[in-house]
Amino acid sequence: MISFFFALAVLILGYMFYGKAVDKVFGPDDRKCPAVAMEDGVDYLVLPTWKVFLVQLLNIAGLGPIYGAVAGAMWGPQVFLWICFGTIFAGGVHDYLSGMLSERNRGASISEVTGKYLGPQMKTIMRFFSVILLIFVGTVFMTGPAGLLFKLTPTKGFIGSQNFWLLIVLIYYILATMFPVDKIIGRIYPVFGVVLIIMALGIIGGIFTGIFNGVYHMPEITFANVHPDHKAIFPFMFITVACGAISGFHSTQSPLMARCFTPESNGRSIFYGAMVCEGVIALIWAAAACTFFPTPLALQEAYNSAGGAGTVVYSISTGTLGFAGGVLAMLGVIACPITSGDTAFRSARLTLADWFAMDQETVPQRLKFSIPIFIVGAALSQMNFGIIWRYFSWSNQTLAMIVLWAGAVYFYQYGKSTKAYLMAAIPATFMSVVTMNYILIAKEGFRLSNTIGFPVGIIFAIVCVVTFYLKVIKNPEMTQLNECPDMCA
Repeated sequence: MISFFFALAVLILGYMFYGKAVDKVFGPDDRKCPAVAMEDGVDYLVLPTWKVFLVQLLNIAGLGPIYGAVAGAMWGPQVFLWICFGTIFAGGVHDYLSGMLSERNRGASISEVTGKYLGPQMKTIMRFFSVILLIFVGTVFMTGPAGLLFKLTPTKGFIGSQNFWLLIVLIYYILATMFPVDKIIGRIYPVFGVVLIIMALGIIGGIFTGIFNGVYHMPEITFANVHPDHKAIFPFMFITVACGAISGFHSTQSPLMARCFTPESNGRSIFYGAMVCEGVIALIWAAAACTFFPTPLALQEAYNSAGGAGTVVYSISTGTLGFAGGVLAMLGVIACPITSGDTAFRSARLTLADWFAMDQETVPQRLKFSIPIFIVGAALSQMNFGIIWRYFSWSNQTLAMIVLWAGAVYFYQYGKSTKAYLMAAIPATFMSVVTMNYILIAKEGFRLSNTIGFPVGIIFAIVCVVTFYLKVIKNPEMTQLNECPDMCA
């Protein structure tokens, strides 16, 4: 238990001190935010800060910090270190910068923001990359909760089938994508937020009750690779546990709330704070998986069963809380992906709208992008969940790496400290190694040996650092960018 409480303390202290340091060098001021300057009653409008925080948390806390943390637990409690330090030094910085940079650029989608700071070529790449990722996320977070709801449904026939629940989730996603943000998302998310919090507290409470009664034993960090297949901790664990440490998907969600809050001083609690809360959720599920299953092999066998990660979650929920508590916990797990899937499709619509410079004030304008997005999502939902998840994981971390480099450029130009850019550049460099190393050796990648993948990953990261130095630090023209349009100033 010492390892768990150490990681939890790091997360709390990290928000209090490092999050405050990041906020200080960014320098929030009293400028007029897009929610006020560009209010349209659909995507741009002012919501209460507490509601913006809950929406942001539920946007980013999908299946990733639960399924990813459970899979990461196969490496044992070493995963706690990646969750806590990744959240504080990488994920929190990434989420804060993606939200605040969007806020300072008219609430622009992340593809437009990165294009401004990394150049027009990267803007084009990011437009395609982010739309594809968002559709992947929407699809994954559509099939995942449908499968969990199917497990809880005793009814026979089509009404009790997974396809029925898939249809129900899809209809909700269409409505959430089309309606103004305060009509559906802004109203039901607080309810889901309460369920999510109760779920997390219930799971960890059940685990500790079992420990005190001698039923479970929570292992401590040993730094030994205990994965049943002896998969290398680097880079596999750092890709597997994405949303609980750092996730590029979050940067696609932050602009949604960058359009709905004011003043700038609330950005730290909304963006950095929500990431820390997600880190706590991931830590709880990783600890639960390490504790509930006596060995990593037992966890792997449950994870690889017919029900996949859903079986693991269901077993932990009902095993620690009984049937009634397990159902409540499962509803919390279902709420997580649903409240990320709906905003994933919404973000895809807004990214396309920014791309083609089309406003979204009327329903026909929103339908032009929504219809093709949902057709593609519905088709992908029939694919194998595991295949989609593996490609999502890599593309997710690659997006995070790109956003961090954009944040490093911004910090170099406008940070309140001469070395502020290191807060983004260091985790960006680390993730450059991780993502390149992974795609070279993974099954869904080039399947090379790690003796090739790791050195090439290092070389790629060095190229990124040198490029940053030559294009940004040694190029005075880069400092001539306009920080924020006049409308937001």
